[in-house]
Order: sequence, then structure tokens, then C-alpha cells
Amino acid sequence: MDGNHSKDSPLLEKLSSVSGGPGVYLMKDADGNVIYVGKAKNLKKRLGSYFKPPHLQDSKTAALVKKISVFETIVTHTEKEALILESNLIKRHRPRYNVILKDDKRYASLKLEIRNPYPFLSVARKIEKDGALYFGPFSSGLAVRQTLKLIHKTFKLRKCQTKELKKRARPCLLFQMDACLAPCCRNVSSDEYQEIVNEVVLFLKGRTPELIEKVRSQMAAAARVQEFEKAAALRDRLFALQETLEKQVSVTHDFADRDVLAVAEGDETSLVTQMIVRNGFLLGVRHFAFSGTMVSGGDLLETFIRQHYEATPFVPKEILIAEPIETALHLSELLGEIKGQKVRIIRPQRGEKLRLTEMAIQNAINHLRELVDAQAGNADMLDRLAVVLNIRAARRIECVDNSNIGGTEMVSGLVVYEDARPKKSDYRRYRIRTATGPDDYAAMSEVLGRRFGKDDAAYPDLLMVDGGKGQIGMAVAVARELGIEGRFQIIGIAKKDEARGETRDKIYQPGRSNPVNFRGQEDLLLFLQRIRDEAHRFALSYHRKRRGKAALQSVLDHIPGIGIRRKRTLLQHFGSIKKIRAASVDELNALPGMNRKSAEAVHQALAS
Repeated sequence: MDGNHSKDSPLLEKLSSVSGGPGVYLMKDADGNVIYVGKAKNLKKRLGSYFKPPHLQDSKTAALVKKISVFETIVTHTEKEALILESNLIKRHRPRYNVILKDDKRYASLKLEIRNPYPFLSVARKIEKDGALYFGPFSSGLAVRQTLKLIHKTFKLRKCQTKELKKRARPCLLFQMDACLAPCCRNVSSDEYQEIVNEVVLFLKGRTPELIEKVRSQMAAAARVQEFEKAAALRDRLFALQETLEKQVSVTHDFADRDVLAVAEGDETSLVTQMIVRNGFLLGVRHFAFSGTMVSGGDLLETFIRQHYEATPFVPKEILIAEPIETALHLSELLGEIKGQKVRIIRPQRGEKLRLTEMAIQNAINHLRELVDAQAGNADMLDRLAVVLNIRAARRIECVDNSNIGGTEMVSGLVVYEDARPKKSDYRRYRIRTATGPDDYAAMSEVLGRRFGKDDAAYPDLLMVDGGKGQIGMAVAVARELGIEGRFQIIGIAKKDEARGETRDKIYQPGRSNPVNFRGQEDLLLFLQRIRDEAHRFALSYHRKRRGKAALQSVLDHIPGIGIRRKRTLLQHFGSIKKIRAASVDELNALPGMNRKSAEAVHQALAS
């Protein structure tokens, strides 16, 4: 038996009375925290597998068993009830050794408002039962933006996303740029517009070859009756569709929507790979990495499927898996309840579906290898950085940067890198409240005070400030005032002085007059520069947002007839108050939502 659990152990005594039926078990540590939740068809048999002799346990199980102080069981009537209960308990306790799939808000779909006489496309993060058509989800935000851009360029649907299309006397600039059919003011019939919408639907459903033949027939028909302008427009659309088809990868011939899932496992990290197939075309591949979990193989796939499809807005009709799952039937039923129609979970044995799972396995293996290599490379880089800076560790690095123009709307951004990767959940933005004018010391004092002023504040290994010796002196003085001097190391990064012939930025440390020597290890300096640039970008984006709000409040707020929507339209189109001021009344009037009276009011107010 394990050294912590002898034959007389209370855990083993309790095990003898555990039910042999289905249910859920909760493992707790000495502090009473739930560290693992599992389910079993036979509770007694499953729990008994944790308390085998040490030489029969794998490393993950051994690590968990050492921390178990007590376990509890909940008996259920069926395996399906155990599956549901396990999911609810994991959400409630978020145990350390379970797979916890983080909320992923990057999934995006395209929404087509077909109930409108003149439908329009928009990006949606949530699929609702509102009568609209949804396409996706797409593998990334970039993929959905590229698709939307292509559709707008090729099919010229209206861009204004108002439910009621307001009639205008003249079209906006988008029509003049040949990027919109302008149904708001042109005589475009609902039937004519709907025909183009039908083509967009075919395109988004992946039926591009069918659409190409349709457009080719329309082009030939237009040429026969000598409608050469229409034929030329259809020709351009045909070329765009053919170019798109060349970039698409067809993986099945049944035009079905399915996901393909596979697992790859390493010593410390496991990976689930998801191939997204829509209408027979491979849209993208996603990878989900997990560390420090107890589950593997089919159990990992089961947990992933349950958590992922409970949160995602789209459940495909078919999920192909590369590992056997005991509860596949129950999972199918649960997903069917979510989708509202039958969902199949299949482990294929032959044909093109087997080829898909093999492709997913190879993708998972390759990505895990890249991930492990990158982690090893990052660990080596951080070890070298700690040696060069003569500090204990550099695993967590924070960087602070201030942003202001003439001391107005002063803000700071703090970015965090852990294990050489940005940890955006820990990024922080600060609106400076106490400093007046461009007072970097006051801003530094406020930011560090708000960041480290709490008793339970976690400290980084390294804090980097944007600037040289002066900024380092300020940071050290603030840390001393807060009583946290020595809790972390401080460095400053100063830009190169090209006038003095400098070719690289410089890193300074407290008490040293000369910058740190990175000769032969320039990659470390480039890494620190990358963090500084990210902090600068983050702070600057916040400052622009603050300035934009200030500009709205100070200039446009008091113009009669200019409300929130018109203000947003003006700034989004022109980009600045200066450009709005330079615009003519006709240019202002051409914008969606504007009229002659409001355009004249803006022009007169900004000209005075």
C-alpha cells in the first residue's frame, strides 16, 4: 500500500463499505478542499484502483493519492445521472486535478437577419433562437473577419445593421466605393436583393462549386442580351469565388458538419485537438492544452466534450473521436438535449472518417511536440535571463508604462508575462487620479501603490519600468515607501540614443551606472523589448480610448441633434475631431444616420 495509506488507514476502512453501483466521488485534502471529482460505473472498483501498491500506480495517481485526506461518495441511479452530477460538482468546486476548460469567448459565428426585407450580416458570439441564420463557429476571430470582408466585397450586402432600413435621399460613401447596393435609396427590389442573399447562404454553407456554376450561367445570360456591365460584375464575382474555392480544403464528400477530436499526451502536458469541419470543408484546427490533470485518453476526451459543448454556441451533428469513451451514448443524449436534435459520437473504424481521426491525431502529436519544445526553450531563456540579471528567478515579469499627452488623461498599463508568455487575464489598466500634469513620479507611486498596496498582493519575480535610471529610482523609492523593497527585482528599459551611435535599447538595474551587458545573448534583450512594447501598446490603447471619450464630451456633446449614435458614427468614420472639422456639409450628410440639418449643425459648431 502507499506509504500514506496503510492497511489500517481510515480511507481503506471506508473503502470496504463503498457501494458497487454508479455514482460520483470527491477527494479532499487535509484542509477540506476538494482536489478531484470523478464518476464511476462501479464506485467501489474505481476507488479501489487509487489505493494499489505504489509500484502499480502511475506518477499522476501517486501524486494525487499522497494529498488525499478523505473521500466522499454520492450514489446515483444511473451512469447518466453520475455524468451530470460530476459536471455540476466540477463547476462548483473547480478541483485542482480535474480538467477545467477555461471560458473561450473567441468563438464567433456570422448571423444573417433573414427576417428583414433587406438582410444584413453581423458577427455573433451567441447563437439564439431568434429566427436568424447562423454560420460557424469560425476557428478564430481573424477567420470570421476575413470571411465577412470577402462577402462584403463580393456580394455587396448592406453594412448598416439597423432593423428598419431608413430611406435616404442619397447613398453613403460605401455605395460610391462600390461596396454596397444601397437599398436605402436605390430602387433595389426585395426580390433582387434576396437573390443575392441566397447566394451568400450558398457560399457560407460551403456550396461554392454550386454557386460558381450559378454565377457563370448568370454571366453568360447577361452577355447574351448585351448587358455587359452586369456581366462584368458577375465575372468579378466568379473570379473571387474561384479564388476562394482554391483555398478551401475538402475533407469529406457528404457536406456534413462535424468536429474531429484527438488526444496527445506528454509527461506534464496533455492536449486535445479539435478539427472543425463544416459542410465537408476543413475550416480550422484548435488545440487545448492541460497540465496537472488526472484524466487521460478517453476520460480526457469525455471531460472535454462535456465542458466544451455546454459552453460553445454550436454543437455539430456528429463528433468523431480517436479514443474510446465509455459514456459515449450518454454524452450523445446530453448533447442532443443541448442542440435540440440528435447528435452522434462515433469512433470510426474505416473510410474517410477514420482518415480524419488519424489526421487529428497527427495534428495533436505535432502541436504537443511544438508546445513542449517551446516550453523547454522558454524555460531555458528565463533561466539565462535570471543569470544575466543576477536574480533568483524570472518566471513572472510585470511591466508598467505611462501614457499621456501634456499631462491630460494620464493612464498607465501593466502587462504580465508568465513563463515567457503574456497572461492577459492579469493585465491591468489604471486611470491616474492623483497626478497633475506629466508627473511620472506621482503616476508611478499611484500605480505601484494600487498594484502592491494590499496585504495579500502577489509579487512578480521582476518588475520592469519604461525608462532609465530616473524611472528606476522612482520605482525603488515607491517600493521603499510601501515597505515592499526587496520583494521583487526592478529593472528599467531605456530606448537607444541614435544620436550617440547606440544601436540597442538598454537595461538598467538599481545601483549600477552602466547598462546590463547582453553580448552574445541578444535574444534576452529582444524578449524584454517585446514586453515593453506590449506594455506601451496596452497603455496607449487605453489612453486613446480615454481621449476619445474626452473629445466626445468636450466638443460634440453640446451640438443640437447630435446624440450618442451620431457621435459614434462621426468618430468611427473620420477618426478625429480635426478631420470632422475639415469635412464639408455634404460629406457629413452622407453618413448613415445623419441628415442635412444635423450636418449643418456640426459644421457650424466646429467651425466657430
